[in-house]
Amino acid sequence: MDSFIEVIVAPLYQRRPVKKLLAVRLVKTKPAPAIRMAALYSGDSDMTDPRKGSDAEPTTHFGYKTVAESQKAEKVAEVFHSVAAKYDLMNDVLSGGMHRLWKRFTIELSGVRTGNRVLDIAGGTGDLAKKFSHLVGPTGEVVLADINASMLKVGRDRLLDRGVAGNIKFVQADAEKLPFPDNHFDCVTIAFGLRNVTHKEEAIGSMLRVLKPGGRLLVLEFSKPTNKVMSKVYDAYSFAFMPLAGKLITNDSESYRYLAESIRMHPDQETLKSMMVQAGFDRVTYHNMTSGIVALHRGIKP
Repeated sequence: MDSFIEVIVAPLYQRRPVKKLLAVRLVKTKPAPAIRMAALYSGDSDMTDPRKGSDAEPTTHFGYKTVAESQKAEKVAEVFHSVAAKYDLMNDVLSGGMHRLWKRFTIELSGVRTGNRVLDIAGGTGDLAKKFSHLVGPTGEVVLADINASMLKVGRDRLLDRGVAGNIKFVQADAEKLPFPDNHFDCVTIAFGLRNVTHKEEAIGSMLRVLKPGGRLLVLEFSKPTNKVMSKVYDAYSFAFMPLAGKLITNDSESYRYLAESIRMHPDQETLKSMMVQAGFDRVTYHNMTSGIVALHRGIKP
């Protein structure tokens, strides 16, 4: 945009701190066969403690670890508080700059035009929001939302420093409980953020709710490589180079080890497509990029 009349910055609404739960003492008993079978065939996206007692606490995955659901958001927040300052640099280093091409394709497929309202969830440092701001123009609106205050601050400062203002707002929000009206946005995007969400089905349903009929959801996320050779190379790269780069550049190898693990725990292309269909999206398709290392899913609200 060539000029701006005023800068509009929404306040960063702080979430209430997550209360730490007391540890539950586990009774060492052999699970019944039915319970063992239920655990074996449970999905890989959100695992639940199969015990039926009143003291049972739902669990989910944090990378390869199993944690209480109430603790996951706090642990993910710690990861992104740690990497926020050098997030852009690490994206360029780890992807060889490819993340810019993946995001460009996302924007091209979004169909965003002048006057549209766009919500970019887990917007991080604002790569997509910056492009959308130019596309929607002064009559449109872009909301950059992120659950993590550190990432949101980095994105806000970066965009304002580059003169991206006037039609963009910044909101701290949980993807599972989006604080926006029904049928409000023409397009919703989430890039490399869905895998960190505890209840993915709830988040997808929340995105459907805030979209207008005919609105588009685009999910850009790491996925499953489409051939065995690439899969082996990618595994070696992820669990050797990523933590090493994290240690050298951010002095934090553990956060990047978690990021590598979280990719493996994320639903594959077909599973995510089915989740979007079950949530109520129509004409759901996906496009593999870089041999399936990344996939872009697109769905339309009926």
